[in-house]
Amino acid sequence: MNSEEIIKYLRNEIEPMEDQFLGLSYRVSAYLKDGTYLPCVIFRNPEKKIDQAIKRFKEERTGKSIFAKSSGVDGYRDIVKLFVTGGNKINDYDIEKVEKSPFAFPQNILSTIRGETTMAWTGFVAKMKDDNIFGFGTSFLFDFFKMPDGYEANDIKEIINHSYISKTGELKPHKVPFFERPEDYDESVINRERPFFECYLDGL
Repeated sequence: MNSEEIIKYLRNEIEPMEDQFLGLSYRVSAYLKDGTYLPCVIFRNPEKKIDQAIKRFKEERTGKSIFAKSSGVDGYRDIVKLFVTGGNKINDYDIEKVEKSPFAFPQNILSTIRGETTMAWTGFVAKMKDDNIFGFGTSFLFDFFKMPDGYEANDIKEIINHSYISKTGELKPHKVPFFERPEDYDESVINRERPFFECYLDGL
């Protein structure tokens, strides 16, 4: 697939997720030309990212940002480093093809997840179409999640907010907010957020 074919596929086949800072995000899986499989990739138009970088660079140079106040003369270099070297990026010309990701929750499911359970943690349970339930949680990223064996994101039927699966396999509600995890909390069964790559495409 060339860039135009990728853009056409994304627009026709992938439901976009709105990012308030970076615009529309198209979440897919991708195969690189050397055969490497990347299960979690986000495609975006680069314009908002560029605008964001220019704004932040200007704030750092004029000493108006939080980084500038805390980092002093190194603030500008710190913010340039963040934009230039931060994150996982891939080039569109290295991509052979893209397809739907089994790890991207549909938008109608994402929209039912309700806020933080406690500071910097959102815990919830997903009920699948076969009525089996599994624990999920994330610190702040909702783009992709690890899925239980044998299941894909499209198998989710319902989100049970602020809940967890106990060590004995029971569905239990979280106290909101909580300051210490419950004694029967089993971290090993929590399906966490997955890391992802970004690819920026002009014209998307």
